[in-house]
Amino acid sequence: MLGTAVQLAPRGLGHYWRSHYGDKTFEHLYRWNWFDTTLLIPYFCVMLVLAFYGIHRYQLVWLYYRNRKNEARSAEPPMRFAAGELPFLTVQLPIFNEQFVVNRLVDSVCRIEYPRDRFEIQVLDDSTDETREVARGVVERYATGFGDLPPQPVHYIHRTNRHGYKAGALDAGLQTAKGELVAIFDADFQPPADWAMRVVHHFAEPGIGMVQTRWTHLNRDYSFLTQVEAILLDGHFVLEHGGRSRAGVFFNFNGTAGMWRRRVIGEAGGWQHDTLTEDTDLSYRAQLIGWKFKYLQDVECPAELPIEMTAFKTQQARWAKGLIQTGKKILPRVLESDAPWHTKLEAWYHLTANVSYPLMIVLSVLLMPAMVIRSWQGYIQMLLIDVPLFLASTASVSTFYLVSQKELHRKTWWKSLPYIPFVLALGGVGLTISNTKAVMEAFFGVQSAFARTPKYSVKKKGEKSQAKVYRKRLGWMPWMELAIGAYFLWTVWYAISTENYFTVPFLLLFVFGYWYTGLLSLLQGRFERGSGATAGQEIHEKPYPAGI
Repeated sequence: MLGTAVQLAPRGLGHYWRSHYGDKTFEHLYRWNWFDTTLLIPYFCVMLVLAFYGIHRYQLVWLYYRNRKNEARSAEPPMRFAAGELPFLTVQLPIFNEQFVVNRLVDSVCRIEYPRDRFEIQVLDDSTDETREVARGVVERYATGFGDLPPQPVHYIHRTNRHGYKAGALDAGLQTAKGELVAIFDADFQPPADWAMRVVHHFAEPGIGMVQTRWTHLNRDYSFLTQVEAILLDGHFVLEHGGRSRAGVFFNFNGTAGMWRRRVIGEAGGWQHDTLTEDTDLSYRAQLIGWKFKYLQDVECPAELPIEMTAFKTQQARWAKGLIQTGKKILPRVLESDAPWHTKLEAWYHLTANVSYPLMIVLSVLLMPAMVIRSWQGYIQMLLIDVPLFLASTASVSTFYLVSQKELHRKTWWKSLPYIPFVLALGGVGLTISNTKAVMEAFFGVQSAFARTPKYSVKKKGEKSQAKVYRKRLGWMPWMELAIGAYFLWTVWYAISTENYFTVPFLLLFVFGYWYTGLLSLLQGRFERGSGATAGQEIHEKPYPAGI
């Protein structure tokens, strides 16, 4: 028979409660013991650390609004270049096996409005597949004039090795680059024509070393997954970048959709490839020697979101590992620098935030026994201690992402409300296994290749992709995610059977997060809809459209 437990009253050093099994009633007295204490100490330590990172999200929201007057705007640079004195601009396009999006990228960049006597484009290709032929053909056509465009100053540079990965490609391009300024776009980006002119005048300020612009999403409405991904990235670009830049503390270049003063790259030590986030590494080194960064939230640069779960997990794991690697490398310099204490504290939060993933693994192991012990110890304690810690670590996430949506979509932000529980489940829970693996590799110095995130030039629902070309093998991780999800489903049953109803919504987030990532990884590509030519066929049949 199903049993229930009802607490009656505290008694001595324990708590007295009554349980019912069928038509029988049993009375119990819980007393403190060393086993429970040993288990609860790490449980509360983990909860406390997660709560601190949760509170930090509230702090970023506060910084964002408190320093609103410091927002940089593209139309209001403090200084402007005189007519005819714009600096030479080199646009670097690092690509690796990007046959489905390289044409769209080159076409967009060739349409950027900037004086052509002070402008050049470098296609930095490290590809090992047919992307080489596609990219070389695209460059040759645009260099001689194509469609409605006159000949463009675009150059194809191919390396026969991937030494240094993306950082190595960017560094190799700088060896022949003419630009005083350098803009960088990843393969899946589509910069608007006015992008450069909205950014360049901010470099008229002598102390500005880098200007970052905001990513937007070409395929936000492609699937449920891309909707959730878009909200996750919006939170980063609105509140993390917005809050940090307005407060005048360190923030990072995102590897793309930004512009650098070339001399800053050299003075900061150049592109280095000992971390997987070479962009964050260089950003901190540049700011430590005194250069200032700007973030232009009002300048949008559309990009393609990963359409498959394994691609999304690969991207997030690379970022998680890279940030920990950068933290190990850079944080000692930051802490020893003359930077203000609040700048050092924010750098610590930024570069160590991904330790929350291993802590979530610990919490996953301890949650069920801790819930049992805490229910025995009394619901008053749970309401006064456990619930505030849970709210600090979880409610802050929903607040964080809702605020970002309200800032970006003032009239329609409420449409994001149904996605917020799934943002919590995916971003906070579903990525735990893959990101924990990445974080632990970083802590123990395990080196790995730069794993790019494949893109396929898809935008609309039902549009068929060529994802199988670059699809990764699954491995053991999806099965582990499904197993942990099953464990949490059992904890839901236990919580209901013991009348711990207030824990059920939280536990269901764990179930959904683990099962969604696990199942989607196993079933990726099974439900692609649409018919007709695939992305790959379109490239070969109509390889070079005049416009995208």
